[in-house]
Amino acid sequence: MGNYKEEKEAFVSGMTGSSITHINLVSLAALASVFLYAALRTRIPKTRQVNFLVSWALLVLPLLLSMTLFAGRPILLSFLLMLPALALLSAPKQEGPSPLPSKQPPTPTGIPRVKLPPLPALTTYRAHMMLMTILAILAVDFPVFPRYLAKCETFGVSLMDLGVGSFVFSQGVVSAIPLIRDENYLTAPLLPKVVRVTRKCIPVIVLGLVRVLLVKGTEYPEHVTEYGVHWNFFLTLAFLPILQVLLHPVIIHLPISLLGILVGVAQQVALSHYGLKDYVLHAPRTSLISANKEGLVSLPGYLAVHLLGLSAGTLILPPTPSFFRRRQQALTAKGKSTQYNKDLDPQLPRQLGKTATELCSYAILWWTLLGVTRLLEVDGTWGAWGGVSRRIVNLPYILWVAAYNISFTLAYILILDMFFFPGPRPRKGSKPLPGFSDHEQEYHSVLEGNPPELLEAINKHGLAVFLIANVFTGLVNMSIKTMYMSDSFAMVILSAYAFAVCVIAWVWNRIEKSRKK
Repeated sequence: MGNYKEEKEAFVSGMTGSSITHINLVSLAALASVFLYAALRTRIPKTRQVNFLVSWALLVLPLLLSMTLFAGRPILLSFLLMLPALALLSAPKQEGPSPLPSKQPPTPTGIPRVKLPPLPALTTYRAHMMLMTILAILAVDFPVFPRYLAKCETFGVSLMDLGVGSFVFSQGVVSAIPLIRDENYLTAPLLPKVVRVTRKCIPVIVLGLVRVLLVKGTEYPEHVTEYGVHWNFFLTLAFLPILQVLLHPVIIHLPISLLGILVGVAQQVALSHYGLKDYVLHAPRTSLISANKEGLVSLPGYLAVHLLGLSAGTLILPPTPSFFRRRQQALTAKGKSTQYNKDLDPQLPRQLGKTATELCSYAILWWTLLGVTRLLEVDGTWGAWGGVSRRIVNLPYILWVAAYNISFTLAYILILDMFFFPGPRPRKGSKPLPGFSDHEQEYHSVLEGNPPELLEAINKHGLAVFLIANVFTGLVNMSIKTMYMSDSFAMVILSAYAFAVCVIAWVWNRIEKSRKK
């Protein structure tokens, strides 16, 4: 076991990564699979359901193929997915499924409900991001997963490096929900908020500690330079919401995107000019702090990623992308809001055209700033010895994660919520629901099939599914010597693993729905 443990650690160590262009092309398979699913869903009769097997084959299997057998030919995979999708577009579009009214309509008095209406594209993006992460954590242990997609040792870009940052970015996006639905959340007393958020994070902290004990107790192969000897990703995820709440007094007065960039710049200054980079890369592990130097030093960088995700959430979730900016201005001008303002009602009809335009602007901005860091050679010339670094979460890494996630979120919105499922419109002569205008009824309805039921289930039970996937990954690695498996045998195991994880999410979601009826 000892020799294999060392061999396995060497198998996932010393990687230098791929290129940003290649990673984008690999990721296009996710968009192509969603495009194919949506084309099929809108061309079959509304009475027919897309069952689990079809959903899994269209939405999950392409992701697995993109990071294994087709990793070196990502354009071919996207072409093979788009070909039948384009053929389906030539068929007449079936009448859309009947609108399903939201369970949270606004009250006749105009006071907004607590729950925000769903945004299917965001659900799909988060579920696909989770699936890519779940698939990669086991696939990386097999030779069928190319080494250039595995996490880089120090500098470089790879699919798995991106997955970690995307997880944090996604966490930031959904953290915007309380900021949107409660106009007094930012100005609420700080200490009670910190206590409340900390209580919610305790289970994740416990999971992080349990993982440490299990890894050390079973001599499970580990890559110490990822987070340190004891630190792990669960602990990073647990502390970020707490740090975000501590910044609420600042968020009232500053754009969140600017705050995220300022934190990122501060992180870069500390790395480059105050010795933090040399400390992480070269300091011996002689104490508890130095033993976990990667996890501790990277925390401010991940906070910057979280804040940029939070900024994106304030653009995506409310009715218009300017909604949160206007709320900040109202809070700054009047202090704590006590009077209901209809213009700041989070339940107003969502204007996706404006949201898409704003997201496009931010995508251009983040990609441009990333290019500037490359031209200025921030942290050195890009490659194995400088540039983007997940290990220290430097400014180029922060900007790359933000640019990628904004761009792909925009793509999901364009494909699903604007092209294939633009939203049901009330039929002529039909009466709106009580308390709704025609326009509000259109907004507070959702289309069956968007988001796909499988992806909705994965997103809804994201943390639990991720934990189950981690358990399965551990069981597989303790049962077989994965690094010696043939590609064909590896694909069988990975397909069964992906199928099992998705079945659990699907059945769990079906059971919950049946109980609510």
